[in-house]
Amino acid sequence: MEVAGESKNTAPSSRLIQEQPEAAAPLRKIILVAAIAAGVQFGWALQLSLLTPYVQLLGVPHTWAAFIWLCGPISGLVVQPIVGYYSDNCTSRFGRRRPFIAAGAALVAVAVFLIGFAADLGRAGGDPSGTGTKPRAVAVFVVGFWILDVANNMLQGPCRALLADLSGGNARKMSTSNALFSFFMAVGNVLGYAAGSYTHLYRIFPFSKTSACDIYCANLKSCFFISIALLLIVTIAALTIVKETPFSAAPAEEEAVKKVKIPVFGELFGALKDLPRPMWILLLVTCFNWIAWFPFLLFDTDWMGKEVYGGKVGDKLYGQGVRAGALGLMLNSVVLGLASLGVQFSARGFCSVKKLWGGVNFLLAICLAMTVLITKMADHTRRFSADGVLLPPPQGVKVGSLALFSVLGIPLSATYSIPFALASIFSSNSGSGQGLSLGVLNLAIVIPQMVVSVTSGPWDDLFGGGNLPAFVVGAVAAAVSGVLALTMLPSPPAEEVATKAMTAGGFH
Repeated sequence: MEVAGESKNTAPSSRLIQEQPEAAAPLRKIILVAAIAAGVQFGWALQLSLLTPYVQLLGVPHTWAAFIWLCGPISGLVVQPIVGYYSDNCTSRFGRRRPFIAAGAALVAVAVFLIGFAADLGRAGGDPSGTGTKPRAVAVFVVGFWILDVANNMLQGPCRALLADLSGGNARKMSTSNALFSFFMAVGNVLGYAAGSYTHLYRIFPFSKTSACDIYCANLKSCFFISIALLLIVTIAALTIVKETPFSAAPAEEEAVKKVKIPVFGELFGALKDLPRPMWILLLVTCFNWIAWFPFLLFDTDWMGKEVYGGKVGDKLYGQGVRAGALGLMLNSVVLGLASLGVQFSARGFCSVKKLWGGVNFLLAICLAMTVLITKMADHTRRFSADGVLLPPPQGVKVGSLALFSVLGIPLSATYSIPFALASIFSSNSGSGQGLSLGVLNLAIVIPQMVVSVTSGPWDDLFGGGNLPAFVVGAVAAAVSGVLALTMLPSPPAEEVATKAMTAGGFH
């Protein structure tokens, strides 16, 4: 999916235009641009934690809910290369990157309005009240959701490219820029998951609760209000203070660019023929790694609401479980940030990169398998009040599930850094282009996400519904990824891995 969240699909720079690096910008300007990541990631965290339950509240069955998430990987595969290509060659007087960042932020605002008010617009269009499928609301939601993912991809690529431009070719500034971008991504994650776990946020915006939009829906709507406010504030501040020098190509080059039919995809898929063996192995390990991750990223809060808390979509207990899942994701983000530093330390020190990635893949497999144990414990300890109302699970089950979310931050930190670092190293060693190699790596991320989006819902339904069947497949895939990493993946010098990991981007 884009897990997001941020697809690492960096388009190859145009070969027709020679760029002259400018002097590095002051650190305060780099911080302003990097801060846009907090606004983007705030919204992405809300998507991961709240939107799968929300779309089921609109009447979409669990079996089909995952299909909506196809937008993430598709937009990551299609939108980012096109936006990257055109932003490289944009001759606007406002600069190359700023027009795309501004357009992306504006589209996010439109998308958030459609998603937040989907139930209200559906009711106004004639949707029935009460339970059951609300087709008009679902249509509005799907349109808004796809616009949101496209807009996020429009924002992220040019933001990273602008940070590279502001670094002026200085390796230390580039490393600092990426570190700041990752830091603000973590800030956005923590804020987004914290907002998603808070039960009374809708009271800040009393108008958000309507006859068509219950408390859960109103909380989601309120979260998005805050998300769009944060994004617009940081984006307007960055685009107002940080200026770009307009780019202009020579007339002959400009005419040649107009005749080019976006070579990104031809180069991307053509590069597969000439990949060195280490890159093929890396793609294979990454593919199984994302088959393991994506079911949990899609259904983690839904699992908390249904299997752990025992609720049904739309009832109070389910909502409590979803909010507990959002709290778990916030803890996951904190551990992710701390573990990211540990990845660099381990790569520099006692552990080879193949052992490190293989080990955390086995940890991922164990954690995904533990979802079965936690679910069984929750089933065996169900409690009811005197009047027969199902109560939340015991404290031990809650603590166990939150601990699971937290521990998963460790393998996630490796997933967000090691494959990108290895792709940079293997491409350098073989003389391939960095952007093209990272674009090829992205194929091993988005294609598994597409497969999981299409198959996980029907697969779960085949075994009686719920989320555990997809989680079990994820555990098996993680184990396979670990075996392949330990037995087949080449291990480059540790110092080189640690250096590349500092400048590699993440994926959400």
